[in-house]
Amino acid sequence: MHYGYKNHVNMDREMKLVAAQACTDASVHDSQMLEAVLRGPEAGGEGVWADSAYRSEAQERRLAEGGHRSQIHERAYRGAPLGDEQRARNTAKSRVRARVEHVFGQMENGMGGMCLRSVGLARAKVGVALMNLAYNLRRIEWLIRSKVFPFTRVTAPARGVA
Repeated sequence: MHYGYKNHVNMDREMKLVAAQACTDASVHDSQMLEAVLRGPEAGGEGVWADSAYRSEAQERRLAEGGHRSQIHERAYRGAPLGDEQRARNTAKSRVRARVEHVFGQMENGMGGMCLRSVGLARAKVGVALMNLAYNLRRIEWLIRSKVFPFTRVTAPARGVA
């Protein structure tokens, strides 16, 4: 039996912003929510990085049919450990995936923790969505201060001379 809720996110890997999100109860396996948070290739979601729990032949086929490039970790099986090349590919994929873990670390450590106390999935969905929104606002503020992209300060319109 699983208690609690899960925050499923799709991250923009360049800006480290939450691009899509879903909230479920903890009994739902992460791989079941991939379709819900997946962005189309035209919206910047051509590459899909995920851990080996998401890998299956059916999942790989769906991603290819949707125009996505799978970067899902390769999985070892009992009696069939990963080879050196597979481990090297997984290490390269982990460098990208680590950016997502930084986001959850920021939510946990920099934003007062991710412990959400609520009764019912509807309230948890709102709380998780607000946590993701608050993270994005903090991140955008940092991106603006760091001059990662051009931004001109919003000012009040000039007053007309009467």
